[in-house]
Amino acid sequence: MTNKNMMCDLKTGVCGEVNDDGIELIDLNEPEKKVRLYYVTDPICSHCWALEPELRRFEIQYGQYFQFHTVMGGLLESWNGFADVKNGINSPADVAGHWREVGEHSRMPIDGSLWLDNPVQSSYIPSRVYKVIQQQDEQQASTFLRRAREAVFAFNKNIGKDDVLIDIVNQMGLDGPRIVEQAGMPAAQNLLEEDFELSRSLGVRGFPTIIMVNSDNKGVKIVGARSLDDYVKALKQLLEVNNLQSRDLPDIADLLKREQRLFSKEIEVMYDLTPQEVNGFLEKSIPASEYTLSKVMGETCVESI
Repeated sequence: MTNKNMMCDLKTGVCGEVNDDGIELIDLNEPEKKVRLYYVTDPICSHCWALEPELRRFEIQYGQYFQFHTVMGGLLESWNGFADVKNGINSPADVAGHWREVGEHSRMPIDGSLWLDNPVQSSYIPSRVYKVIQQQDEQQASTFLRRAREAVFAFNKNIGKDDVLIDIVNQMGLDGPRIVEQAGMPAAQNLLEEDFELSRSLGVRGFPTIIMVNSDNKGVKIVGARSLDDYVKALKQLLEVNNLQSRDLPDIADLLKREQRLFSKEIEVMYDLTPQEVNGFLEKSIPASEYTLSKVMGETCVESI
């Protein structure tokens, strides 16, 4: 007996002899990222704002399977000749009602009244700031995009204006005046045009669009704000697997510290909660001295202290 390789079989619970030499190489690293994910978006895309809860959870739980690339799509160059016939938008004032509908449906707070008295003249302006920051740090660029969206959707600030953009960038600990100045130069527009060309090559016609491409250059295009399950199914299809190993969800305290501000819908989607469960969940998970609660457009807003 002592000369035999023995083991307790996990499936049968019976001790028996190992059929091979019992030695094999294993790899405990995360799976190789075989999929390229292109997220084509725009800073003032209301449906992209509505998508944030699902997209954040998808990236946190399954980001080990793909490389995430954010692409600026260029929603509004200027109001000169712009019209979105499908949504009945021919002037800035028409956007306000559309945004409010998206906010009410998604429960990601949207004010939208700036379109009546202080409209954004071009989404290219914050998009160029994003590209300048992206050249330096991809994660900081992602943070900027989030902060810009919070500013324009929830807090009704015109992110097409330099002073607003400078303030956002400064609060990130970066040099706001320098970055916004760089964003106004031709080199920044050239970077933006590269994104536009990539968006066209991917066949994008609206935002948000997520395109996943595997190592065989076969892809799936998902248009519009969809559910977490839709993105997981598409990823399984591309990887040709029935199951994916999801990473653990972060503690809410850690997530809030990283994001600085979360809205109720984002917490509900991340932790599978009902709106009524959010406050109790926070009380059990985070010391009261570490966060504040407020209401933004009727929705709970949680901020890290």
